[in-house]
Amino acid sequence: MSAMAGQVVDGIDIDGLSILSVGTCNNFDVIERRKSSDTSLPLETLPLGLPPVLPTLKADLEEYLSHPEKLPVYDIERTQRFFSSKGCPDNLYLAEPTPVQTTIRVDRDMTTGQLLGYKEEFLDDTGSSAKNSTSLSRPPGPPSEGIKGNSTNYPFWPGGLEEPVFTDLAADNLTQIDFETDLLSCPPGFDHGIVFECKSRTENPEGTLQKEASQTPNLLKLSDILEADDLDFSVGEEEEEEDKEKEGADKDKFQNSADIQDLPRSESFENLVTNTDSDLGDVVTRQQEEPLENWAIPIDLTDPVSDFHKRIPEMACTWPFEPDIFQKQAILRLEQGESVFVAAHTSAGKTVVAEYAIALSMKHMTRTIYTSPIKALSNQKFRDFKQRFSNEGDVGLVTGDVQIHPEASCLIMTTEILRSMLYNGSDVVRDLEWVIFDEVHYINDPERGVVWEEVLIMLPHHVNIILLSATVPNTREFAGWVGRTKKKKMYVISTPKRPVPLEHFLFTGNSNKTSHELFLLQDAKGNFLTKGYYQAIEAKKERTSKSSQSFGPKGARGGNPAQDKNVWLSVIDMLKKKDKLPAVAFTFSKKKIEDNASNLSSVDLTTQSEKSEIHIFFQKSIAKLKGSDKTLPQVLHMQDILKRGIGIHHSGILPILKEVVEMCFQRGLVKVLFATETFAMGVNMPARTVIFDSIRKHDGTAFRDLLPGEYIQMAGRAGRRGLDATGTVMILCKGDVPEMADLHKMMLGKPTLLQSQFRLTYSMILNLLRVEQLRIEDMMKRSFSEFHSQKSTTERKKTMADLQEKMSTMQDLDCNVCCIDLEGYYKACREYCITKTELQKKVLTHPAAIKALSPGRVVIVDTELYQNTLATVLKSTLGQNNERMFTCLVICEKNASSADSASNATKTVEGPLIKPVLVNQVLFQPEGPSGHVIVDLTAEHIGAISNVALKVNADRILEDFKKRQIARFKNDPPGQSVVTTTQELLRLAESDPHGLPSLDPVKDFGLRDIDLVEQFRRLQFLQEELKNFACVTCSNFRKHFEEKHNYMRLKEEYAHLQFLLSDESLTLLPEYQQRVQVLRALKYIDNTNTVQLKGRVACELGNQEIIITELVFENILTDLHPTEIAALLSCVVFEQKRCSEPSLTPDLQKGKDLILKIATSIGETQRACGLLTPVDEIVESLKFGLTEVVFEWARGMPFSEITGLTDVQEGIIVRCIQRLDETLKDVRNAARIIGDPVLYRKMEEASKLIKRDIVFAASLYIQ
Repeated sequence: MSAMAGQVVDGIDIDGLSILSVGTCNNFDVIERRKSSDTSLPLETLPLGLPPVLPTLKADLEEYLSHPEKLPVYDIERTQRFFSSKGCPDNLYLAEPTPVQTTIRVDRDMTTGQLLGYKEEFLDDTGSSAKNSTSLSRPPGPPSEGIKGNSTNYPFWPGGLEEPVFTDLAADNLTQIDFETDLLSCPPGFDHGIVFECKSRTENPEGTLQKEASQTPNLLKLSDILEADDLDFSVGEEEEEEDKEKEGADKDKFQNSADIQDLPRSESFENLVTNTDSDLGDVVTRQQEEPLENWAIPIDLTDPVSDFHKRIPEMACTWPFEPDIFQKQAILRLEQGESVFVAAHTSAGKTVVAEYAIALSMKHMTRTIYTSPIKALSNQKFRDFKQRFSNEGDVGLVTGDVQIHPEASCLIMTTEILRSMLYNGSDVVRDLEWVIFDEVHYINDPERGVVWEEVLIMLPHHVNIILLSATVPNTREFAGWVGRTKKKKMYVISTPKRPVPLEHFLFTGNSNKTSHELFLLQDAKGNFLTKGYYQAIEAKKERTSKSSQSFGPKGARGGNPAQDKNVWLSVIDMLKKKDKLPAVAFTFSKKKIEDNASNLSSVDLTTQSEKSEIHIFFQKSIAKLKGSDKTLPQVLHMQDILKRGIGIHHSGILPILKEVVEMCFQRGLVKVLFATETFAMGVNMPARTVIFDSIRKHDGTAFRDLLPGEYIQMAGRAGRRGLDATGTVMILCKGDVPEMADLHKMMLGKPTLLQSQFRLTYSMILNLLRVEQLRIEDMMKRSFSEFHSQKSTTERKKTMADLQEKMSTMQDLDCNVCCIDLEGYYKACREYCITKTELQKKVLTHPAAIKALSPGRVVIVDTELYQNTLATVLKSTLGQNNERMFTCLVICEKNASSADSASNATKTVEGPLIKPVLVNQVLFQPEGPSGHVIVDLTAEHIGAISNVALKVNADRILEDFKKRQIARFKNDPPGQSVVTTTQELLRLAESDPHGLPSLDPVKDFGLRDIDLVEQFRRLQFLQEELKNFACVTCSNFRKHFEEKHNYMRLKEEYAHLQFLLSDESLTLLPEYQQRVQVLRALKYIDNTNTVQLKGRVACELGNQEIIITELVFENILTDLHPTEIAALLSCVVFEQKRCSEPSLTPDLQKGKDLILKIATSIGETQRACGLLTPVDEIVESLKFGLTEVVFEWARGMPFSEITGLTDVQEGIIVRCIQRLDETLKDVRNAARIIGDPVLYRKMEEASKLIKRDIVFAASLYIQ
């Protein structure tokens, strides 16, 4: 190496170079020679350090500190480079090509198909897309958005709404436009324009006639008639004679008619044709505008449809049995493409209708969506329909986290998923032919019922609807609402017939000795048997000890819980003896279900072969679970009781175990199943016997008896079609026998009506505000809650037209005096009369006023028949609705007395009219002999209470008057007491004709209510104001006032109808306006109701959209770990009210406080905008009971250890975490919209952390 220095190698001068030994591994490098010559080669870095030829760290540091401008960050030449470019303004003019506005259509002969020519037609919706159009003709979106759509898409136009039509001027017939008169001379929004005068029209009157002829469409031309000579119009001789006779008769009829006038010769033939066409057009228009109000059409089920197979020779779907009549009627309507509402009892066979619709859509190459109220029911239906339609891919499933065969002809999903698809403009909706709503009576659910109404309103017009429901009383009403909303007929098929009749029993046994105590309460024909009820009472009485012989029906006593075991042992023993197994025991407490199953440890109801089958199926079902999950206490307990033929089913059971129980029950391996009422919903799982542990349940608010609809739904599980002659329903009387009235009401009462649960949500408002053409008011108008007020819209419009016509025929007042202020005077009189009536109603219910209106008190009466007339009170009574009634003797004309006494003595007089309030109004005095009449008056008919009281014998007056109502005593003279009272009233009227002094409500009655005092002062003020009007001086004042009153009454009625037809009459409109104010305050929308970024984010979220959006925009989630994010967001999906308090880390506690702070802020904003929702209610809706559980689960803790952190049952934990995964995905999509990659990745990671093991075990129904 050293020999090489200072020599030339291969032409390269190596003088000035040295060799450096690098490191300790004999690696060498060439460096510049040092100036000093006393250094031996090779140089070394170790152990002497860096060679002096290289800069040291100290030197570099000194350089940077002394010359900071030399740092690379300040070196502009190295960090930024500029490239010179030449400007090209033409690039700014580049634009996308405009879509083609027209297309070429081929004209062919309809008979031969011969090409006749081509025609250019205008295209609608050119340039439309899912981002700007609600039309079905818009181009499809990307395949990735084909199923669930996108929150930025417009929904398709809802059926039943009037779709906006944009007319194209170029598409109109330009020959019908008069460019001289039809063109605007003033632009819209301008005060004036330019007027071009044309003298040619005045100079050439013939041109006017030519113009009118040119504008007249569809005129008969002589050339057309001549060209038609070669056509054969010949008919048979008989037909010609008949036509001639008919023509002659019509001619005679025309000539003899006195109503037809001769037409003047100046009328041209063209004008006659034009008028005829116009009249026909008006008739057609009226027929088109006349709405079909009878949207719900009931089907007669007495028709056996004997020609069913002739009408449908090739059915889309067949069954091994003959369909029932109601099924045949429904199938006929489906073949005609109509919508149906099928209401039938549980297990009656409603699913047959759904299956035929699915098969029909497969035949038509269209699609069907089957919706269910709960996710578990969707999985069950997927399994059933997949077995029914065995072709691979014919049935698909769409849930929040699973999509199986989304391209299938039939898609099964929950109603919430369908609502999201409709709002997000999913392209699946294009191909829909049917949407099947199962368990429609679930619309009564207070929380989720609104989803059904939203979906029914948002469905496009081409989609037909199938509603399946249990029997409800108002099927026609609900079907009428759906039909009117969607503008299509709904055929109602309701059958009360049960395929298997039920027998209802009372069971009073509590041991093996008393297991025979089963008493028939209602037979298979529906007869309620009181004999069985009293037998049950006697059986209870015999066993009651002497110390507690207070026998009788006492529903409050529910028995001793310690004896439940004996009761169930006796029940099961009796069922085994009578061969009534399998049985479903409905129990309304999860704890009781667990206790009952545990108490029956000595019961074994299965054979060895059944035990083996249960064991094999159970092990196969849990084979895919993790090792520790297989040994969970609930899994082991379930395996033990299933082998003995006992099952339990409630929300606290793990989903996979519930499916195991359901499948074992369907196979007949479970003999006794303890379940809550959710088991009675959906899939057909009938038993031979249904048992009610109790007829009382807690509905979340208080304990109550079962409703008839609930009882019928659960009892309907009894009786297996084709296996049992009757189904057995048993009610256990553990304590006292329930009241007979309660049992009768529960068994034979009417089921609960379908009622609207429509309410406004922020998600609904934001989704509809995204689309300019859709209005929230239209959604509210079409809700079931507004059905009754909106269904008479057509009648109201017709009434308004009649009123408008009447008002137009009324002539204006031709009076110089009254035209000045008569209308103002009328309004003041109206306010005075209304205020006085309301005040009298309140004042005369005061104890002091009632005391003053004792018999003999003189009052002034104001009614339709008796105005400003004196009367005396005879008695005071309470009428209907606790309304105070006063029987009074009123003076009148003698003839009126005899004519009206019989009718008015027993009839309440109508309310006061709006009449002129005159200053010097005179009391009524009969012109001839005085008469009298006795009438019943309400408080509003008493104008004033005088300070005069007469001494009368009220009973004698009433008896005398009543006697003279009899025909044979009709002409008898009135008694002395009546005559005296009448003469005294006449004397008072003559002595003080301008009115008697009246009692003051404030001074005499001692009223202290501020509102009443203010009304009284207002009444006095109006009375003084009425003195200043000039119209009262008119000589014909009363006539003019009556005319004005008639006109104003029509006008007020018209205004009222106009109000009812407007959006202002909507019940939820004030709440909508308040919620819009909240959204504006929180910056979700701007002042023009345009959805902002926060609003778009909220549209992505499924629940608690406002709170979660605020968390995202406040960056509260971004700074947290994914495990903490998942734990904190569990508060929006966990719903159980009571559970153990979780132990939170400091970070989780801080996050919880921030979430509660945001919820409080939102609640205060709502209160400030007028919403009545309490702030505490919003805060309490967030439940942090599973925060610790989710946190540890996300960190990887096994499920067997998770259950020890809380007292919440395993099934609820699993359901909460499953729903949490959907929420995390929603927040992930929200992070994508706002462009937050950090939050996006964290939400992805949080979803992956919780998605494992038994919590997300695949459903057995989809495997």
